[in-house]
Amino acid sequence: MKAKFRTTRRALLAGASALAISGVRASAQTPTPKKGGTLTFMQNSEPQTLVALTTTATPVLTVSAKATEGLLEYDYDIKPRAQLATEWSISPDGKTYTFKLRPNVKFHDGKPFTSADVAYSIELLKTRHPRGRNTFANVTAVKTPDPLTAILELSKPAPFLIKALTAAEAPMMPRHIYEGTDPLANPNGNAPIGTGPWKFKEWVRGSHIIYERNPDYWGTPKPYADRIVFKFLPDPGARSIAFENGSADIGYRTPVALSDLDRLKKVPTLRFETKGTSYSYNVSTLQFNLDSQFFKNLKVRQAVAHTIDRAALIKTVAYGYGTVCYSPIAPGLKEFHDPTPSPYKLDYKKAEALLDEAGYPRGANKVRFKVPLDYNPIGDESRRACEYLRAVLGRVGIAVEVRAADPSAFVKRIYTDRDFDFTFNGHSNLFDPTVGVQRIYWSKNFKKGVPFSNGSHYDNPKVDALLEGASVENDPAKRKQMFIDFQRIIAEEVPDIPLYSPLYLTIKNVRVHDDSLTADGVEANMASVWLDA
Repeated sequence: MKAKFRTTRRALLAGASALAISGVRASAQTPTPKKGGTLTFMQNSEPQTLVALTTTATPVLTVSAKATEGLLEYDYDIKPRAQLATEWSISPDGKTYTFKLRPNVKFHDGKPFTSADVAYSIELLKTRHPRGRNTFANVTAVKTPDPLTAILELSKPAPFLIKALTAAEAPMMPRHIYEGTDPLANPNGNAPIGTGPWKFKEWVRGSHIIYERNPDYWGTPKPYADRIVFKFLPDPGARSIAFENGSADIGYRTPVALSDLDRLKKVPTLRFETKGTSYSYNVSTLQFNLDSQFFKNLKVRQAVAHTIDRAALIKTVAYGYGTVCYSPIAPGLKEFHDPTPSPYKLDYKKAEALLDEAGYPRGANKVRFKVPLDYNPIGDESRRACEYLRAVLGRVGIAVEVRAADPSAFVKRIYTDRDFDFTFNGHSNLFDPTVGVQRIYWSKNFKKGVPFSNGSHYDNPKVDALLEGASVENDPAKRKQMFIDFQRIIAEEVPDIPLYSPLYLTIKNVRVHDDSLTADGVEANMASVWLDA
């Protein structure tokens, strides 16, 4: 018997009845959405593209889903709900997924959305998306028996796949726009045509992006606002001022300087919340290039691990907005996370001894070697983290040069040119380790030019076997043990050093309503958002 899921009129009526039972009180607590207005969304940095097809960079995720939707959305507990698919079923063996598509959905250019677009999109994601290579690895075919039915056939089960179909994670692309082109060069990345509630209007580089209300949206009367304007302010202090003076309506992933939070929390027009973050847990990591002349040596990596006090780093760098993490799997993924501390506790003397053994004695100037440290510039705390690491590594004779780059240059340096030794980076675990974690450690995902893939060039056949086994294991207990075993190998071999899991806040003006109604919050399509005058 197949597991079936669908949105029906009966279910909607049942929900209405439940609201009726609560009477007038419920309606008093649920104001009627207002139409009109402009939502100003504050971005830390400018995206490289407006479609999350070939990258998982945070600035792209925010803008992509406004125009380009997914098959499903998810509640805060990662339970699927209808979006472009209204019904879905999974065969008992976990190898057949059947989706019934929403009828009468059109792309912004008037072309119909059909199962052919689903099939084409899955193939693109499987070959072009950094995480899609894992997510859809077992998909052997997408059958399209009619325009409103898409059937995914898998060679092996993929127990995580049903959770991987949000707009930002698995966007449904217009086949007629992409077919026969290079997806990386297709102009749709700069002026997207999708099925979403917002239509692309303009992108002024270095300044802003404007999306306008789609009057032909399938979810009428949504969207309620007239437009969304994404503004880019690289300076965190300037973003703090924008929220204070009301020129910014909303921003996520703590879009201000952490040192400003205490002051901003006293501003009566601002609200702070963590809703809409359960789809994507992050781990901030010190990631080594295992091809580096220094860090290919295990003893050097172990020595670095012995210099780091995670609690002090969180206090110094993140102002306490984070959780100590020793594992590549974030604490938020309680089902899989191993809380066992690192085998390399804080010990400067041990670090010194390991560096001596590795063949790097202190020189006349007390320096063992000099090395550049790059950082992912998307988060404002990245530079501070590197300064902390520079200081602690200096205590054991490693001279660190902190090296900055804009997001595009950083991605090119780490993943294409591989011109780096180690980097402070962040990786999203998402809702399942197979989707968010495997890509970082799986030897088959060492792909030059693919951002946020196996940047370390880590290669361990036993780890590959554990990750591949967990990706198809339907028994929850066996699957969890595979991930525990994986975490313990990573802890010993230190291809990177997990440091902490950030606590992210969404900041918004009190005039903004219904902005984060799903597990992915403002990374979703935001069709329901509305504004007070």
